Amino acid sequence: MVAERRRDGQSGRAAYLSGALLCVLSSLASPTTAQTPQGAGPLSAIDWLSDSIALPPPSSESAILPPALDEPATSTGASVAEVTMALLETPVLDAVGLLPGVVTGLPRDLWGLSRPDDLARRIAALDLDLQPAMQSLLQKLMLAELDPPKGASAGEDRLFLARVDRLLSLGALDQAEALLSRSGSVNPRVFRRAFDTALLLGNEDLQCTTLRATPELSPTYPARVFCLARSGDWDAAVLTLETGRALGYISDEEDALLARFLDPDLFEGEPDLPRPDHPSPLTFRMFEAIGLHINTASLPLAFAQSDLRANIGWKARAEAGERLARVGAVTENQLLGLYSERKPAASGGIWDRMSAVKRVETALAAQDDDKTARAVLNLWPHLEESGLEVPFAQLLGPDLATRNLPGNAGDIALRLGLLSAQYEQVAEAAQPSPGDALAPILLGIARGQTADLSPIDDRTRAVLEGFSATALPVRLRSLVEQDRLGEAILRAIELFTAGSNGDLDELTDALAFFRQVGLEQVARQAALEFLILERRG
Repeated sequence: MVAERRRDGQSGRAAYLSGALLCVLSSLASPTTAQTPQGAGPLSAIDWLSDSIALPPPSSESAILPPALDEPATSTGASVAEVTMALLETPVLDAVGLLPGVVTGLPRDLWGLSRPDDLARRIAALDLDLQPAMQSLLQKLMLAELDPPKGASAGEDRLFLARVDRLLSLGALDQAEALLSRSGSVNPRVFRRAFDTALLLGNEDLQCTTLRATPELSPTYPARVFCLARSGDWDAAVLTLETGRALGYISDEEDALLARFLDPDLFEGEPDLPRPDHPSPLTFRMFEAIGLHINTASLPLAFAQSDLRANIGWKARAEAGERLARVGAVTENQLLGLYSERKPAASGGIWDRMSAVKRVETALAAQDDDKTARAVLNLWPHLEESGLEVPFAQLLGPDLATRNLPGNAGDIALRLGLLSAQYEQVAEAAQPSPGDALAPILLGIARGQTADLSPIDDRTRAVLEGFSATALPVRLRSLVEQDRLGEAILRAIELFTAGSNGDLDELTDALAFFRQVGLEQVARQAALEFLILERRG
């Protein structure tokens, strides 16, 4: 404990610290909210959230005393008017979004009669590693401004939290932070996510200020100590640590970490603390503060965002950018910016990918088709190995497709162009090589002209059957007829993912559904990705 290791010059603080106890506790916690003991942290769909807020025990919801049945009336003639009460300025969280309908093209009543619990379960059950078109569609759903489900009860936030949790799981912290900020809520469940998002982005001071200024929130002792130290109130932080340890609200592991966080010089020369395998963002940041950075490669994607900060080494930032770009959590331009920051320092792995991308850029700038062809043939295996075909297709694909490169280089360039957002323009101008049997099917899908195409294998047959369907698939029709269109879209994403992994009937139904409900561009992009990115099947 800190008290056992304190320097002689610090012992004189004892009287001051004792007198500060009530001030510290009253400024940080609501007196009506109980502290959560160790091991009783609040539940979450994400298992790595920090225990920053102590949720009230269930009994506190019924703390209002019942009336005494034998108490005599104080008046025999007075009447009480009916009073209607409602919270002022309380946002309907399930309606909070960032993208209006004019941007998404989605109807406001997309969720219809779905139950929030059903929607939340479907969102949580989806794979993290979706194909890019599915990932983009899902992220649009998570950020859209939509009416709450008609089956929701007043004050429910389960769908909102499921949307935020999906963004956090993907490492899309900027989007999650914006959504949480837009909610304007100090709901403890919302704040926990906002606090951890801020920790991983490195801007936690504002959340610490909110924590101290909001009496409805009751921070746990580690969060109190952290925020007091961040505000420079070292004495109060030490007192809070000792109080929490004495009361059993701080574990031995937390005590050892917090003590070093408050004064690492006291432990100079002692062995380093063992790094945890599954840290919370609060633990992660405190380990970083004492000089023990935890590698994020094996941690959830959200932690990779912390490696994008300027104080992190270039290679670690670029590798984190790759992880996040694969799931659409950072843009392709952000990734290219990381790649282009300086010259590769070595060879192998990410250094070779950087060099391969640079060679393509240089050859394109020089308008040298021979060099471009060689550079493309060198680049493609690196993109396949790293799963970065689509981000770099967005950057390089349209330009490469216009070069009409010979042989295999031309086939690859065409595919990169069709994986970009400009796939229709690429398809209109394309001149595929005669030996590329898949090219006519890819071009027909990109142009929306599939009626006269013939399949060449089971995969192309599944896709073309989806494009030839003229009615909603049976397995999705009931959801649409029950006014649960948004839920049907989530189910179709699930079907497409299962189909990509082998069940081609489900992929056919997903493509047919997207086209029948007006998501034609999603269907085309998804089909192109499925046929080009065969490694994901």
